Amino acid sequence: MTDKKVPKRIAQTVLNSLKGGVVPRIGLPYITVGRKSEVEALLRDVEIISEGGASFRFIVGRYGSGKSFLLQTIRNYVMERGFIVADADLSPERRLHGTRGQGLATYRELISNLSTKTRPEGGALTLVLDRWISAVQAEAMRETGLLPGDPALEAATDRKIYEVTSAVSELVHGFEFAKLLSSYYRSSVAGDDETKAKVVRWFRAEYTLKSEAKEALGIHMVITDDDWYDYLKLFAAFFRMAGYTGMMIMVDELVNIYKVPNSITRQYNYEKLLTMYNDTLQGKAKYLGIIMGATPQALEDRRRGIYSYEALRSRLSDGRFSRPGARDLLAPVIRLEPLTAEEMLVLCEKLAEMHAGLYGYERTVTTEDLAAFIRIEYGRIGADQNITPREVIRDFIGLLDLLYQHPGMKITALLESEGFSYAKSEAVSDDADPGYTEFTL
Repeated sequence: MTDKKVPKRIAQTVLNSLKGGVVPRIGLPYITVGRKSEVEALLRDVEIISEGGASFRFIVGRYGSGKSFLLQTIRNYVMERGFIVADADLSPERRLHGTRGQGLATYRELISNLSTKTRPEGGALTLVLDRWISAVQAEAMRETGLLPGDPALEAATDRKIYEVTSAVSELVHGFEFAKLLSSYYRSSVAGDDETKAKVVRWFRAEYTLKSEAKEALGIHMVITDDDWYDYLKLFAAFFRMAGYTGMMIMVDELVNIYKVPNSITRQYNYEKLLTMYNDTLQGKAKYLGIIMGATPQALEDRRRGIYSYEALRSRLSDGRFSRPGARDLLAPVIRLEPLTAEEMLVLCEKLAEMHAGLYGYERTVTTEDLAAFIRIEYGRIGADQNITPREVIRDFIGLLDLLYQHPGMKITALLESEGFSYAKSEAVSDDADPGYTEFTL
């Protein structure tokens, strides 16, 4: 049973998302079960990042195993700790490298999805820039005791802005980046919204021609497929100086690189991946964490997967002593173990409470009913290898919806229906695995 009252707006979003097979971006604390060790391992990385370090992790699991759920869980955790998060899913149009702007498309998606605790839905770039300027001005007022409108206060603020831009300008491409930050500040003070918008357009990589950027802002450069990652490192450094703890980048669906038919294109993408990996582990990036999600095949396939690139395979392969049930969670690759039947039972308990609260009825599904449902799901032939949380959750929410819409229907009748009956005899037989027949909360 859960003692948390879930707001109906959140409950609706969570249940609709899960029934549709996607991970909700809100409400995860209400339904999180298991993955304690994985979360703790990733949060140790967060401490390193907050102290000026960097990290790179791969989350590996089958479709529906909970990769995206874990990524979203960590996303919420780090935003609560003052991080800025940028997330994106790779696709045929979004890769790490491409000859027709596919890498730049990933950068644009990441910048578009910049999120903070106060703007968790994304689009936080202008909010962060404006907050930075306000914070610098407020700090200058506290230190000088001067009032707004005093020319001396403006000079003091200018000096503080210069401290930030000077620090950024020392990094690769930092001079142009710092010049744009200064331009945004001056435009903000002058009330020049047009120039502010142009600077934001540049940061979002919406200028594709150098001549266009030069005419608009006097900048002789634009962000390209080759150097977009350098600008993410610049943003991480700037965000820290703007008062945030650090920056976390989350990229899911690495399988879309695995699916690229051209071997040379795949190799270029893996080369970019190696660059990002080396940067974080060698200390070339600061206040930056990167987490990427992949399927086992996308990682391990020696012909097309990440392991086809020898430099990555030698860095990411499991240690000799790592095995299922005893994984090294400090290694670069975190492999998701299946949720146990007991953990799925707890999750179904939470969902049943949430469903009853959303639709305003007294919950009738008992713990014994839930145990019977889990026994059937986990008793299917091949379930030990093939069942995923996504499948179980979708089945269960569908079951709850039917019971709500047909109050006279009994859960036992549904569990004994044709859709479940082929697995029932094995799942509930006297010889069934006792781990699937007795549950405790």
